[in-house]
Formats: sequence, structure tokens, C-alpha cells
Amino acid sequence: MPHSTSKHAGRFPDAHGYYGDFGGNHWPPHLGPALEELARTYAELKSSPRFRRELDEVRTGLQGRPTPVHHLRNLSEEVGGARILVKREDLNHTGAHKINHCVGFALLARSMGKRKLIAETGAGQHGVALASAAARFGLECEVHIGAADLDKVNPNVRLMRLLGARVVAVSAGQSTLKEASDSALAAYSEQHGHALYAIGSAIGPHPFPMVVRDFQSVVGQEARAQFLALTGGELPDHVVACVAGGSNALGMYAGFLDDPGVALHAVEPLGRSAGAGQHAATLTYGRPGTLHGAASVVLQEDDGRPSAVLSVASGLAYPGVGPEMAMLSRSGRVAVAAVPDEEAVATFLRVARSEGIVPALESAHALAFAIRLAAQRPPSERVLVNLSGRGDKDVDFVLASVA
Repeated sequence: MPHSTSKHAGRFPDAHGYYGDFGGNHWPPHLGPALEELARTYAELKSSPRFRRELDEVRTGLQGRPTPVHHLRNLSEEVGGARILVKREDLNHTGAHKINHCVGFALLARSMGKRKLIAETGAGQHGVALASAAARFGLECEVHIGAADLDKVNPNVRLMRLLGARVVAVSAGQSTLKEASDSALAAYSEQHGHALYAIGSAIGPHPFPMVVRDFQSVVGQEARAQFLALTGGELPDHVVACVAGGSNALGMYAGFLDDPGVALHAVEPLGRSAGAGQHAATLTYGRPGTLHGAASVVLQEDDGRPSAVLSVASGLAYPGVGPEMAMLSRSGRVAVAAVPDEEAVATFLRVARSEGIVPALESAHALAFAIRLAAQRPPSERVLVNLSGRGDKDVDFVLASVA
């Protein structure tokens, strides 16, 4: 299924692309026709049996879906509280949830007669996934990455190039994910006649947040059915995901947003401290603003410029959040927590040594909070975590940091 079937998804966004006070289309006017074309094509294709069949086929054959729900028995016993389970999105082909929407964008591009995909990446997982999807469907691929992340996630950079992508290093500003997004947007602005922007998260102007959420909803839909089967009909008490833009979180929440008894948790990067420029905890410390074409919550200076951000996880070093995540946080449906770098690195090592699973540093933030939460809850409760990616790219960096 390429789209979410929840009641929530039927209500949001509204006809103008808003999620409450957040969202809309704040990109340059000349890109309006391109966005309208994308929205129109997606509306036509998402209910097409042929499109859905081809999407399901590529998810099974290329991606390796469905990914399992797995009980972290050793870690749960160590913690001694609620049981911790994970949705193994790290087992997707290319190693993360990102490929869920990348194959969708590749199908959309082909249907629109586009011959190229353009995107940004931080941790490199989106870049690798997009390069793989582009190769599968015979499309060109151009991936923009901050120069500060090139060496940190070098294994993924090499994979992008191996898969045929053109990798563009961006050296402006902090040279991280925000600047990569700026650069990718500029490239799309110039090439939209023959290229489609396969945005990396549930951010940007309408219809991008909706399209990404819908393609990612397969995570929550699978997780719900699998959890019910594992437990004999019971739902998790808590669902946890890391958050920057929000793609993996919204995908996971899609299976549970209509269940008021399931608590939803978004985990942000607290970086080195709560000081300005030392973290990327947007929902915790940000305020309403506009970034990359949508009204949302943004970490920003007094003059409105996006603030400097910092996180040990490159994929979380972003000064904004998607409009739907902003709405869910403001409404209280999603509770927000923050995990510092040190705790995320310690959890990365702990999960590897306790469970034989190497999580991405992004996912380690969610796991760190799940451990905190489980320790405070009774053994009768269950915490389900979206293990959004694997940590092969992070191994050298982590081992060097703890040496």
C-alpha cells in the first residue's frame, strides 16, 4: 500500500497542505507548477492498482519487506522493567527506512516522465537508498551532502558513487544537512523540467510531507499487524522513534495514531548540551518559523536565521522538523524527549554487545530513551521502537570516539 489508511491521514493535510497551523507551500512561485504536477500525479497514482502492485513488488524483491518486529530479550532483562521490542527497519536493503519513500519517488518520477532524481542526505542512508532506487528504475541520481559529513559517513558516500549517483559536496555554512537541503533545492529549481526532488524526510512544501508520510506508513501498518500477532491481539503501550524531519517517526506512528491508549514518543538529539548551537532539539527549543518551504517549528536566531545545530548523528543535525510532527507535538499526541550524544553513543555500544545488533546513531537516540522509559514502567508493559537504520556507517566514528 503506498498510502496511509488511518483516520488521521484522512484528515491531514487539508486541501491547502496544512497540518493545523503548520505546512503550506512557501517555495519560490516559479516552482508552483512543478509542485502541482507532483500533487496531481500522486493523487492519480496512489489509488491505482497497477501502481500499488508495482510498489509492493519492488518492496518485496528489492527492499526485502516485510521487516520483522523483534524482542530485545537480553536488553529487556538487563533493564528489568517494560519489555523492549524493535521494528527492524535496519534490515531493509541499503540499511534504513529511507528506501520506503525512495522507491516511491522513483516510480513517481518515471510516471511523470522525469529522468533524474535529486536529493539531500545527512547520514548518507537516504542518498544510498535513492541511488539504489534510481539504478533499479534507470534514472539519473544527484545527491547533495554537507562537506562536514563526507568523511564521517564515507562508507555510504562510496556506496552512492558505486550505485551511479553523482555526489555533490556542499561547503556553505556548517556544511551539514541544512546546507545540503539548500543546495539540493537550488539544483531542483534549475532542473525541475526533467528532474524530481526526492526529498529526504517529511519536510518541505505540500505535497512532499504527505507523500513521504504515506510511503513510510508501511512501517507502522506492518508493525501493528506483527505486534498483534506476536501478543495475541494486544497493542504496544509505547511507540518510540527518533526525530529530525520525521519520516521514520511518522511512518511508525501511522499504525497507532488512531489508538489513544498507545503513547507516542519523539526523541530528539540534545547534542553536547542545551546551549545554543550545541544540539538539534527543534521541538524542545524551537519556535514557529518557515524552513525549506513549509511553516513549522525551527531552531532560529532572533533575526529568523536558522540556528547552528550539532549532533553525533548526522541524520539528526537539522534545525527544523516536518509540519505534521510540529502539529502532533503541539497537540500533545506525541510526547517529546531529548537524548545527548554521550548517551546515544553508550546505547550504540550497549545494544551491539547485548543483542548483536548495530543500530545507526540516529536509532540509538530512540533506543536510549526506550531504555529510560522501560526502566520506569512495569514488566507488563511493552515499548516498541523503530530501529530506523543500521550503524555500519558509524562504527569507525564511534570506536574512535571511545578509544
